[in-house]
Amino acid sequence: MKKKIAIITTHPIQYYAPLFRELAKSIDFDFHVFYTKGDTKNYQFDASFGKKINWDIPLLDGYSYTFLENTSKKAEKSGFWSIKNPELIKKIKNYKADAILVFGWNYESHFSAIRYFKGKIPIFFRGDSTLLDVSNFLKSALRTLILKFIYRYIDYAFYVGQSNKHYYLKYGLKEENLFYSSHSIDNQRFDSVSETQKEELKKLKIKLFIKENEKVILFCGKFIDKKNPEFLIKCFLDVNFNDVHLVLVGNGELEISLKNKYQNESKIHFLPFQNQSKMPMIYRLGNVFCLPSKGPGETWGLAVNEAMACGLVAVVSNKCGCAADLIIEGKTGYVFESENKIDLTQKLKKAIVLCSEPAIEQKQKVFIDGWNITKTSTKMIEGFMKIIQK
Repeated sequence: MKKKIAIITTHPIQYYAPLFRELAKSIDFDFHVFYTKGDTKNYQFDASFGKKINWDIPLLDGYSYTFLENTSKKAEKSGFWSIKNPELIKKIKNYKADAILVFGWNYESHFSAIRYFKGKIPIFFRGDSTLLDVSNFLKSALRTLILKFIYRYIDYAFYVGQSNKHYYLKYGLKEENLFYSSHSIDNQRFDSVSETQKEELKKLKIKLFIKENEKVILFCGKFIDKKNPEFLIKCFLDVNFNDVHLVLVGNGELEISLKNKYQNESKIHFLPFQNQSKMPMIYRLGNVFCLPSKGPGETWGLAVNEAMACGLVAVVSNKCGCAADLIIEGKTGYVFESENKIDLTQKLKKAIVLCSEPAIEQKQKVFIDGWNITKTSTKMIEGFMKIIQK
């Protein structure tokens, strides 16, 4: 009989759905996902984008799940008290779970379940926090006390990369209780585009006055302070490229001010949020992808995975969790010191040269294939087997 794993997470998102589908193929384990944020179905309200996102790719196909009632009076907000599920513990007990996998402890409902099942069945955790944000001594000391208390309730964790592993070790988990399971995306979905989208891409370049021989630096994400899009714009203008454009894709609280401020810059273009089915085409608009995040609270940066899967060279700040794993200097891209204008401008120049190297697109695709959903799922199942099958 298959062992049962209860997965606790907030709501369906485009990055987890392929992983859950892959886990569901296991011959050793049965997985059931408990969504705690409420019956959001195929959309969510994203405060940073300022709108509901109706994802146009399937998020609920191919695996077993339950939407739980969220009774919190702060459900439309974020934070610890925004999720309360009176039925969660009961549902997991009725499911007769042999272990729990929790995505995110920082909700009342999630932490209550962790504390309740501690010592009863193994508790696994998955997140992508890092130590890359610099805090003052008092804040750092207080954070350490709080997180060491919390992680006492976690038996095992799947770390997604080097920076994430250092985080777990600092806050009390032991090396032998950590299992590597990389952060990945559905690479196959980004591997190619249809003929229709190729024609659409040509029309988009014409609309933006981007010539075929010109290069494009691309930013895709939320226009929020943490992501630091204006810093990228300023660095781009300092370089004064003759045959390079900057395209910024997304929405967010900084959108209107940025558009107003830089509307007369002929080489800077803004595109609105693009749904998932469009993203393989949108990434191919660029040659270099830049994630200039300054934090605090930046985690991995899965957009970098997506960009590499489309063949782009990546330039990321040292606040991004993926930097230590995905960036090989001069090979897959460059890392720059966050908010260091001289460093970023130099790295952008180098990236423009690198993206012109022969077969660079295929090299990027081959490299990022090392971070794929099947390998991530396999590593997670190996971790479960080491503990649950004892």
